[in-house]
Amino acid sequence: MPLETTTTTTTVCVTGASGFIGSWIVMRLLERGYIVRATFRDPGNLKKVKPLLELAKADTNLTLWKADMNIAGSYDEAVQGCEGVFHMATPMDFESDDPENEVIKPTIDGMLSIMRSCAKAKTVKKVIFTNSAGTVDVEEHQKPVYDETNWSDLEFIYSKKMTGWMYFVSKILAEKAAMEAAKQSNINFISIIPPVVVGPFFMPTFPPSLITSLSPITGNEAHYSIIKQGQFVHVDDLCEAHIFLFEHPKAEGRYICSSHDATIYDIANLIREKWPEYSIPTEFEGIDKNIPVVSFSSKKLEGMGFEFKYTLEEMFIGAIDSCREKGLLPFSTQIHSNGENKESSLNSQKKHTTNDNQENDLHSITKKKHVEAGENGKCD
Repeated sequence: MPLETTTTTTTVCVTGASGFIGSWIVMRLLERGYIVRATFRDPGNLKKVKPLLELAKADTNLTLWKADMNIAGSYDEAVQGCEGVFHMATPMDFESDDPENEVIKPTIDGMLSIMRSCAKAKTVKKVIFTNSAGTVDVEEHQKPVYDETNWSDLEFIYSKKMTGWMYFVSKILAEKAAMEAAKQSNINFISIIPPVVVGPFFMPTFPPSLITSLSPITGNEAHYSIIKQGQFVHVDDLCEAHIFLFEHPKAEGRYICSSHDATIYDIANLIREKWPEYSIPTEFEGIDKNIPVVSFSSKKLEGMGFEFKYTLEEMFIGAIDSCREKGLLPFSTQIHSNGENKESSLNSQKKHTTNDNQENDLHSITKKKHVEAGENGKCD
């Protein structure tokens, strides 16, 4: 989709640049003429960086920087001279034996390390933080509508310790710590809260959020409960929202970025109608067909003048087309008339479930060990 905007020579830093959202926002920033510094723990990893180096304007406007959230001061050089930082990287290890010290503390310390680097640079005006829906709606009783004033219930999370509980805690505490640090340094800290992110991608690995959103096709039952009352946004709309809020002079605070609410039955019906070659369940065990929709309100974002461009159908067209092109999804899962079993889609996901950066929260995380979170269980 062409960008209707003037170009700029502003320098910005993007952390987690090798992931689903990170790579897409690098592409959009380059198209606009931004000078982009993309950070990686290992910029020499050709598999991760090659797709970025092949982007338009990458030869003149993109540089790769080595930085690690676990090393204090690691981002000092990357952010020096930048006006903005788009922060998407986060430590992730959902099988940790010591989540307090291996997930929660590193996330908070890493966030504060980046904020200190931004303060030290004295050039950074805004930090745009890609947050998690898990900071908003994790509580015992679901509300019909959530907005930016809602926070997940830490006491409930600690008491239940559901799958990914340490991730929810880490994102909540990191966001609050960053808010305080930003005030002290006079930096405008903006938190963008996406739901399940769906759409096309050009990186080589299977985005975890698509493993979740396409689970009615793959039969990955561990993900059904995540989207039983789901909210969705197109990756391009989300990245456009990041840039929009960076460029908007009055943007501040938290912003939910969600364009569509849909139950798992709505998603199943959409896929069944658009792609009849897939065998899609008509019932999902334990999920009532009349389950109510839970809505994420983007009124604050839209009130600033932002407009969502994509339909729910367009999100899934982009996602499925990209997965098929990369051999990550079969072209059919129908049972053939000769009695052969339907084509296994799980094989198409094997070894393609590495999450290169945190894109979107537990809404994109398996409830079993189907998703590995980057090298050594962590993300760029």
